[in-house]
Amino acid sequence: MGFLALTDVAIRNAKPRSKSYKMGDAFGLFVLIQPSGGKLWRFKYRFEGREKKLAIGTFPVIGLAEARRRRDQARELLAAGKDPSRERQREKLRAQVQAGNTFAAIAEEYCEKRKRDGHKAWAASTAARSEYLISLLKVPLGRMPITDIEPADVLAAVRKIERKGQLESARRTLQLAGAVFRYAVATARLASDPTRDLRGALTAPTVTHYGAIIDPTRVGELLRAIDGYEGQPITKLAMQLAPHVFVRPGELRHAEWNEIDL
Repeated sequence: MGFLALTDVAIRNAKPRSKSYKMGDAFGLFVLIQPSGGKLWRFKYRFEGREKKLAIGTFPVIGLAEARRRRDQARELLAAGKDPSRERQREKLRAQVQAGNTFAAIAEEYCEKRKRDGHKAWAASTAARSEYLISLLKVPLGRMPITDIEPADVLAAVRKIERKGQLESARRTLQLAGAVFRYAVATARLASDPTRDLRGALTAPTVTHYGAIIDPTRVGELLRAIDGYEGQPITKLAMQLAPHVFVRPGELRHAEWNEIDL
């Protein structure tokens, strides 16, 4: 065929010269021997009428068999009408984007969106609680590219919370993780939500129903008892306000003036 195929022994024994020189293999593959002694794999090809070279790696980190495999991959791209060098650049860009799209980064972006999401925006207390629960996933998942996270990774993370007896926190954290993944899907950074098949995997918390006064006569008794309360004035004011706004004690206690419309 007009050429002598390379061997690992021949490459290993090649000595540097005063100037760089090539040792050719087949189908455009060659190794460039540098004066410094470095041995660089290159693949020479033509694309759209122009001669180009693709860097494949260094010998002996990349052996002859691996260099040929990478050359063949490049030739397959050429057969499909694609420039191997351009595809290499695209792959690097994709890797850079993927490295920046960690679970922690996207979770933070999601939380910021929910805090300024118009009429659906999280209340301050909801935001604080949600950000705390998502932070519980920071160590096991935070630095992972979101595309690398599998259902088992998420399940292992929330089960650590569950084992502490925090069943409701584990359930809510799994829900929030799912919301982060779906946000990544919606913003074209993930193909699908890995938590979609985890429903029912956690132990359901026992729901405690608290008593409520629904009889009008007893409601009147309660209101009169509040009016007759002689404890802390601020506590009495809160109890007098509560029947008018029907919020939980914690929400009433943390209410801000900008939430009050007189």
